[in-house]
Amino acid sequence: MSRDIFIVSNSVDELGGVSSWSHRMAGLLTGRGHRVQLIGITPAVLHQDFGDDLPYGMTTLYAEHPAPAWAPKLPWQRLDARARRREAERAAGVRAAAERMSAMFRAAGPGAVVIVTQVWAMEWVARADLKGLQVIGMSHESFETCKASSRFGRVKRHYADVDRLVVLTDEDADAWIREGMNSTCGIPNPLPFDVRPAAAEPAERVVVSIGRLAQEKGYDLLLEAWATAVDRRPGWRLRIFGLGEEEAALKAQCTALGLDESVEFAGRTDDVPGALAGAAMFALSSRGEGFPLSLMEAMACGVPCVAFDCAPGVHEIIRDGEDGLLAPTGNTSVLAQRLGRLMDDQELREAMGERARQAIGRYSPEHVTARWEELFALLES
Repeated sequence: MSRDIFIVSNSVDELGGVSSWSHRMAGLLTGRGHRVQLIGITPAVLHQDFGDDLPYGMTTLYAEHPAPAWAPKLPWQRLDARARRREAERAAGVRAAAERMSAMFRAAGPGAVVIVTQVWAMEWVARADLKGLQVIGMSHESFETCKASSRFGRVKRHYADVDRLVVLTDEDADAWIREGMNSTCGIPNPLPFDVRPAAAEPAERVVVSIGRLAQEKGYDLLLEAWATAVDRRPGWRLRIFGLGEEEAALKAQCTALGLDESVEFAGRTDDVPGALAGAAMFALSSRGEGFPLSLMEAMACGVPCVAFDCAPGVHEIIRDGEDGLLAPTGNTSVLAQRLGRLMDDQELREAMGERARQAIGRYSPEHVTARWEELFALLES
């Protein structure tokens, strides 16, 4: 059955995993005959270019980020006429944005679905006219990461009445169900691109990492581990792709650790397979994740991964000791040991990389898209 499918996010053009997932799923669902529209609440701060010739629609509701709601703390502050006027303008903007969504939703045909990828976006969707629509909320992070954040209460509050809450693993779904979110299920991310053939040339002595240079990605921990791993292993390099607010601090840390000769900050890349070409291994040092696309990308290129076991999605993707190596989250000594083990053993790297290439096929786009379509049919029945 062909459906109208709306995928609503904080931003549709943001540099990061949620936007990449949204565009990937929009392309896959469009390819299956569905009519897909991506809706973003605000423009991205860190912009990612997904191209202009897209086979699906893309809309952003605000031209710039809206002001936060006014919350006077003292009684006399409620008399501030200027603040009250600004709050009235903000509230009118929220209503106008919700009405724009409502107009799109009302034009949808039978069986239409709204997928809300982030809970902040749900605050706008909840104000729209959802009559006749199935609404699916999502959390793209692990249960434990969400529970440790301010988003936890908002997920429970704003997703309480959705038709289904979708998370990225069955393990996380079980955790949400224990919290009373009984309509939760797990559906993994699809592979972001087809599995690549084995490289003809042997890998270079390069460890690659790709991600935002942000605190939650743990690049400070990776640099600590690298300082130990690269010691007495001359000729190895760590190449970090990404941009973010932590860039200056990380470069300063790199210099303080004496790593400038072995660490390269390569900036942003739009060519992930190209960035991974020739890499001996991939490192993920995040403090928290959902279902990391970067691990899937590396494995699809036949690159073995070393990662902190920071989420169920990580140990679902990597089978420790078979197609990659895991370390306890935040333990830089063990991470360094795992890196060193692969750095010292080319045969092991090649064997794990080939097993990774074969194993990651279980997240084929066909399989994952079929699971989404099965969910749509179930909710409509």
